[in-house]
Amino acid sequence: MSQPPKPPSLLELYPEETREAAELLKQAVPHMVRHSIPPNPVHYALWYTYSKGMEPELNRRLDKITGDFDVFPPESAIKLFREYIIRGELEEARQGQQQVIELVDDIEGDVNRSVRGSESFQNSLAAGLAALHEPIIDDLPSVLNHLQESTQLMQEQQEQFLYRLRSAQSEIQHLRHQLERAQLAATLDGLTQVFNRHAFIRLLEQHLKGNRDGLALVMLDIDHFKQFNDQFGHPLGDRVLQHVGQLLRELLPPRAMAGRYGGEEFCVLLRDCKGLDVARAFAEQLRGKMQALRVKVRRTDQVLDTITASFGLALAEPGDTVESFITRADDALYQAKRNGRNQVHPPTSEPVLTA
Repeated sequence: MSQPPKPPSLLELYPEETREAAELLKQAVPHMVRHSIPPNPVHYALWYTYSKGMEPELNRRLDKITGDFDVFPPESAIKLFREYIIRGELEEARQGQQQVIELVDDIEGDVNRSVRGSESFQNSLAAGLAALHEPIIDDLPSVLNHLQESTQLMQEQQEQFLYRLRSAQSEIQHLRHQLERAQLAATLDGLTQVFNRHAFIRLLEQHLKGNRDGLALVMLDIDHFKQFNDQFGHPLGDRVLQHVGQLLRELLPPRAMAGRYGGEEFCVLLRDCKGLDVARAFAEQLRGKMQALRVKVRRTDQVLDTITASFGLALAEPGDTVESFITRADDALYQAKRNGRNQVHPPTSEPVLTA
């Protein structure tokens, strides 16, 4: 089965650096304000693209809609969003669906041919056996020759069918890998390669519905990250986030999971955690590794050795919701920042005190 070219992803369609994206933001929002359009994600994506000027036909249609209607119709926004913003993702889904349909059609054709061949062989075999039961066989060599030819034909058909099944198995495996990659991409943060916030919250909610014993939450926030970005630029800030994501993936204990909760804030859910001391030991190990990070500023060759993070811990309690669990860890995190940053709170086995 030939593989159609893969459509560009959303990130490939919008490769702008932070400053360029900020300039487009300054253009997009006034457009929405001018036409009283709520700046929700769908509308913002449309007017961001409008400001970028990458889709002249979209610009023409948006201009016409805002000229014809006093209020921007929601159904028009959804339609344009699908046609111009996520068309690559929709096209990729359609291509995958078409591949499955073609594969099933091929297998169905092979099965039908195999069934017809089996029926023909059975008829030939029945006729030959009936002839052999006759008291006198006028043409025994002809009967035996016919049975031999039918058997050989059946064998060839079965070999072809098995070959097609093996080929189909390979295609099914390829489609399965494609689906797994797509599912993984939908759950991972593109920059740090840990779970994105939506996926992490969904998994955290699932774990809280089960046995909560041994569940601990570690929240961490990179210290003074905004100042770091302002001084050295967002590309270098992205490199720091990538390093943090890599550290998390390398240091995660078995059955633990990590997610990017916000810009420079991360969460780790520890399972089978035997107490706050175990969670604290993990957080201290991660804090030390982050403090040891050395990142070079390429344009000046300056080596940065002041990357630190503050940590907050919480153990799951009966009746916890996702919100209450995260709130306790987040309160502990901000207590660590108030206490001077680059530390884990609580520092002892005492329960976390909310501010």
